[in-house]
Amino acid sequence: MEALLAKINRCKICQPHLPLGARPLLQISPNAKILIAGQAPGRKAHESRTAFDDASGDRLRQWLGVSSQVFYDSQQIALLPIGFCYPGSGKHGDLPPRPECEPAWRAQLLSQLPNLSMTLVLGQYAQGYHFSDHHRSLTERVLAWRDQWPTTVALPHPSPRNNIWLRKNPWFAAELLPALKVQVADVLDQ
Repeated sequence: MEALLAKINRCKICQPHLPLGARPLLQISPNAKILIAGQAPGRKAHESRTAFDDASGDRLRQWLGVSSQVFYDSQQIALLPIGFCYPGSGKHGDLPPRPECEPAWRAQLLSQLPNLSMTLVLGQYAQGYHFSDHHRSLTERVLAWRDQWPTTVALPHPSPRNNIWLRKNPWFAAELLPALKVQVADVLDQ
């Protein structure tokens, strides 16, 4: 794992396409029990070198019912985005993760996580990798959260940009989030 992480930290495969340069950001340990599969670090995370160091992270920790201390403990939770570097921003928010990163590193890293009990998949790009039902929309996939419960759970991205989605889908807070908090607590207590 250490050698693999050293290679990733030196990675420059998408450097020419990154407005702020390559600064891979992930959190991983073979002991991790929960994997949070995200999309790519945002600008603030790129600058602070802390994943989910923003309103999205606050919301995500609230959804999971965990403290920052637990969230940033790599022995408990792995944070593995599809793209490890900030991809830049576009008209409607951050750009998609760079396509070079996932085929270069993801399978190698996932093979180093033997203790996972739960994978939480945030947003459409991560869901495109982790789910084979490509015909489903993000809403349909999240609505079908019981299909692979409790091992793999699709979630919308916790960004404030998704406030409209959250208002349109009250079942998410009423049904999925209470079950998610209980399951996360159970997994972390193992």
